[in-house]
Amino acid sequence: MKLKTLIPKYTRIPLLIVLAFNLFTYYGTMLINTPERYHLISTAFDDSLPLVPAFIFIYVLAFVQWGVGFIIIARESRERCYRVLSGELIAKLIAFCIFLIYPTTMERVANNGTGLAGFVLGIIYTLDTPAVNLFPSLHCLESWLCFRGAIGIRQFGKWSKGYVWFQLVFTLLVFAATLLTKQHVWPDILGGVAVAELGQLLSRLTHADRLMAKTEKLHKGSIHE
Repeated sequence: MKLKTLIPKYTRIPLLIVLAFNLFTYYGTMLINTPERYHLISTAFDDSLPLVPAFIFIYVLAFVQWGVGFIIIARESRERCYRVLSGELIAKLIAFCIFLIYPTTMERVANNGTGLAGFVLGIIYTLDTPAVNLFPSLHCLESWLCFRGAIGIRQFGKWSKGYVWFQLVFTLLVFAATLLTKQHVWPDILGGVAVAELGQLLSRLTHADRLMAKTEKLHKGSIHE
């Protein structure tokens, strides 16, 4: 399959913008915030949950879910591409503001994992230290949008409903993984879903998809693909 068939031209700049702003939201705020500004919002429920290292595989596979999920959403149609991705950008802007105004952190438990799961968990802990920018959970935000964006997908024909169910089940597993790998606390999940939905609502109310559609002009002749 050719690249222009797998990832049509009209989707490429929006997808790159989403990726770039995702990195900017997370890492940019880390450069601005100082350690004394972070807040702990862990609850007794979170403290009672065990560390389950095996869930780190779900946590890591979420990155694959996002990449594949957003490409499939963008391929469905120009309208869906611009609407969902513009809402995603608004959600990230909201998350960026929250990270600056009320940055959060958590105290991790010791990594007691063994074998491959323990090894991968150790890598994630090393790469993602300190644990900051937790509320809202970007992991949950992105996975929820992959599920929400899958609703109405027609490109899989009779398998489309199965794809929606897959996205829902995997998204719920991602929610669980964020807690059971001690990467997040439960308010982060609610925050991720709420911010994702707010971003989509504001996109519809402000017609932000029209601005996203202007990126297509950067591709000469893209309207014919």
